Amino acid sequence: METFARRQALRLAARALEQRLNADISDYVGPELPCPCGGVARYHGRHGKTFESVLGPLHLKRAYYDCGRCHHGFCPRDRALKLESFSLTPGVLRMTASAAALVSFEESGALLHELAGVEVSVKQVERAAEALGAAIAVDELQDVERMREVAPTMYLGLDGTGVPMRPQEVADRAGKQADGSAKTREAKLVTVWTAESRDREGNPVRDPGSISYSSAIESAATPDTSPHLSDFAARVQREASRRGFTEALRQVVLGDGSTWIWNTATELFPQATQILDRFHAKEHLGEVGKVIYGDRPEGKAWIDARCEELDEGHLKSLVHALRSHIGQHKEARECIQYIWRNRRRMRYPQFEKQGFCTSTGVVESGCKIVVGTRLKRAGMHWTVKGANAIIALRCSKLSGRFQDFWERRSERKQVADFPKSDVRPSPNRPNSIGHRVSRVAAVALLEDLSGKEDCWPLSTAWVRPPRPMGDRYCRPGTLVLLASLCRTSYPGP
Repeated sequence: METFARRQALRLAARALEQRLNADISDYVGPELPCPCGGVARYHGRHGKTFESVLGPLHLKRAYYDCGRCHHGFCPRDRALKLESFSLTPGVLRMTASAAALVSFEESGALLHELAGVEVSVKQVERAAEALGAAIAVDELQDVERMREVAPTMYLGLDGTGVPMRPQEVADRAGKQADGSAKTREAKLVTVWTAESRDREGNPVRDPGSISYSSAIESAATPDTSPHLSDFAARVQREASRRGFTEALRQVVLGDGSTWIWNTATELFPQATQILDRFHAKEHLGEVGKVIYGDRPEGKAWIDARCEELDEGHLKSLVHALRSHIGQHKEARECIQYIWRNRRRMRYPQFEKQGFCTSTGVVESGCKIVVGTRLKRAGMHWTVKGANAIIALRCSKLSGRFQDFWERRSERKQVADFPKSDVRPSPNRPNSIGHRVSRVAAVALLEDLSGKEDCWPLSTAWVRPPRPMGDRYCRPGTLVLLASLCRTSYPGP
């Protein structure tokens, strides 16, 4: 019953909105308009198109202008109402991106239909999510402002995980397959967090909501003679700047034994304390124990003893226990080399006295949370471009930055649209000054209708051209449409 009532209410609202928009022909602004290419776009009648909104499908007829120079056309109303993306209104576009960041494209379409009654095809979900993800990736390059307060101790973790690729993306690349080929590309991840909280025993505990992520399939290598950072090192530096990592009194870098991790850490943060994540070190010892003993009961006792030696800082005893197996198992010899290379990063008793986290699982779980649960599901194979777009989208959501990105995106679109909105009413249509309200009244009406505060920039989405010393004006009926189409809030100027 309630689902039926909701569906009918949305359908009625959609029809009312559709009729109101189609009755308003104010988007016709004359026989000609300047085209972004520098040419002149001429009016070619009113063209119909169906958009998917939060109310349901809307079939709108809009004034259409076509440029003979670049042979591209546009509709001023689409620009004004931000309807240029994939036939989706801003509200549906945002819902689509949120769903695609969490589950597959097919599951996203099903969720949108089930929970919101919105019909978005799988291909639309894919195109919209990847386009927004690419925009987030570009925004990440530009936005490096501090996002949170700096804690006395800041932690930065580095790790990587393989992403299954389409064959053309790994052609002629060396890999771990039996024939030397590759099936994956490595997505590298940087994560920053704090651990000022303490458990009952006084051990540091990761602070809830303190983790932020940034990741991409990109290289951490750069020629020794190059004055520039590698792509991933530059990403790490941006994330550290956003979190104020280098401003903390104590800086800690955690990672596994990969050489690129410690090369990056030494290059960017030579003053930081380097710690080999104890979770990874114990995992490594466990793998060696299974190779040596298989599933035999004594294997577990051997692993527990080695982990205890690791916790107590008895690395010599640990190496001695491994040395007796190097003749039969190369993994034991490799583990000894692993311990020797990272011995200064494995001084766990000393790190504990300093109050540092040494085994949080944040680094290891970060790859699973950001990449694994979304991009490494059965049957998934990606292009580098598509994978990086979804990774960027997912990092934005998990780090709590998606709302900030959405607001910056809307502000940039408004700035870009203002020069295009400097139009004149048609001389053949009567003026309607008596049916306009001031922008201040428009904001108040928008806030009442949407139930949200700080809707100031929404009143600029459909406005008359700015006057030299006055306000901007818009029609009351248009405000109702805007409140329905633009389901989001923005900060005031």
